[in-house]
Amino acid sequence: MDHRYLAWLQAMPIFGGMNEQALTFLVEHCPEVAIDEGEYFFKEGDEGDSLFILESGSALVVKGQNLQLRQLARGDCFGEMTLIDLNPRSASVQALEPSLALELNNQTLFALYEAHLQQFALIQMNLLREVSRRLRYLDERLMNLDNELLRVLNVL
Repeated sequence: MDHRYLAWLQAMPIFGGMNEQALTFLVEHCPEVAIDEGEYFFKEGDEGDSLFILESGSALVVKGQNLQLRQLARGDCFGEMTLIDLNPRSASVQALEPSLALELNNQTLFALYEAHLQQFALIQMNLLREVSRRLRYLDERLMNLDNELLRVLNVL
């Protein structure tokens, strides 16, 4: 396996601190998924059992009919919430151009658990940290929207 590829993965928050053996194990068990422009990795409400790491291309996270939450680029991870809470997808992810992603599913995580327990625990902690970072970011955005709303109401 190309060490640059492993270094690229280790630089991602969800794989930070993982050793080469565990990362190689994951990559060998994670299929690449190719999605054409305009197609979906998944749609809001779909059942899910995997997350994706965007290798190339770009994608858009959409909630509801057309609320655009975030644009994704190479190295971004998405779909992780379903691995943590086992609930349906909370948003849709649509490819903006032909895209390629690694897919990490529950079966592969379980195989990691069986083969590398400490590395499994590390990736779980990293996933929770990533979700926590996103929650803090959304909390901040919500507070800013509340402040903006109060300013507008005070002007009226």
